Amino acid sequence: MYGIHDEFPQLPGLRYLNHAAVAPWPRRAVLAVKRFAEQNAQVGARDYADWLLVERSLRERLTRLLNAPSSDDIALVKSTSQALSFVAFGLDWHAGDQVVIGDEEFPSNRVVWEALKPQGVEVIKVGLHSGDPETRLLNACGPRTRLLSISAVQYASGLRLDLPRLGHGCQQRGVLFCVDAIQQLGALPFDVQACQCAFAMADGHKWLLGPEGLGAFYCRSDLRPQLELHEYGWHMLEHCGDFLRQDWQPAPSARRFECGSPNMLGTMALEASLSLLEEVGMVEVGKAVQERVQWLLDGLATRPGVTLHSPIDPARRAGIVTFSLAGWDNQSLFQRLRSEQVICAQRGNGIRLSPHFYSSARVLEETLDLLHQLATG
Repeated sequence: MYGIHDEFPQLPGLRYLNHAAVAPWPRRAVLAVKRFAEQNAQVGARDYADWLLVERSLRERLTRLLNAPSSDDIALVKSTSQALSFVAFGLDWHAGDQVVIGDEEFPSNRVVWEALKPQGVEVIKVGLHSGDPETRLLNACGPRTRLLSISAVQYASGLRLDLPRLGHGCQQRGVLFCVDAIQQLGALPFDVQACQCAFAMADGHKWLLGPEGLGAFYCRSDLRPQLELHEYGWHMLEHCGDFLRQDWQPAPSARRFECGSPNMLGTMALEASLSLLEEVGMVEVGKAVQERVQWLLDGLATRPGVTLHSPIDPARRAGIVTFSLAGWDNQSLFQRLRSEQVICAQRGNGIRLSPHFYSSARVLEETLDLLHQLATG
């Protein structure tokens, strides 16, 4: 049996610090996809019933990961954007309704609400970096506010919001609470019941260590019938599989949002990746992520010319550290780091580093040493 670090047999010299963008797969996900491909080549879909057992296991793992009341609350979706669209174009809007968002949102959690303008919906953007962001967001919720949608962790700065506080405030105001959880789910524990959210969604290809093209959509059970459906097909029916039946209705579960054939290839990979996170435990994963972020923050603080753009308060951060370096424009620094096999991203005001729980001391120290050389060289 191999250990945790054997799950990530990365190339020598690679410093992978880009889990907030697209993460490497663990070895077990690679093997699961390999087995699935070989089975397809040898016997096709002969054992499709076994594939469905893996899909069921994936839903159950996601249910535990989000602490959802039931696996019926979880839909398997193509992306965070798709899930957000289910909400935005499923609710019954009226002219004058308002949606409150932050002013640093990734386009997925901005454009979808701005697209409601033809229906007379107004988008209120709230600054998050001046004062108490939760108070500012909740104060922006007036009598016409229908929904507050926020990323659990801001993609560029790494600012983490107090979700239970926001959820409680939304409930008091009669406002629906929607959480884009993509930058927290898999990096830190996440609990849809504790934060009292109506909706939550996340892709699998970042902190969940899975492939692109498959993610999770949590929809609170009492709200599922209220979302108008715009995608229809055989898979979302209550009597899915009864192909001769002429009368039909959508499944009462969140499967109603899954119109057609499932992404079985992605299912095999993501289910395997989540098994690793469950084995380690999300409390331990979160602790390890925070330790590595602190390591980077401490190291960057001692490097000349570094300006941090991410929170230093542990309660305000997840797995993202964004910084800039005096004497370097961000694009040039990004290209130089990539040439040295530091895999990172250019986001917001600087360069974004995002280690995961397994990131080694070597990767962190070599990256910090390189930045010291670039700052003093």
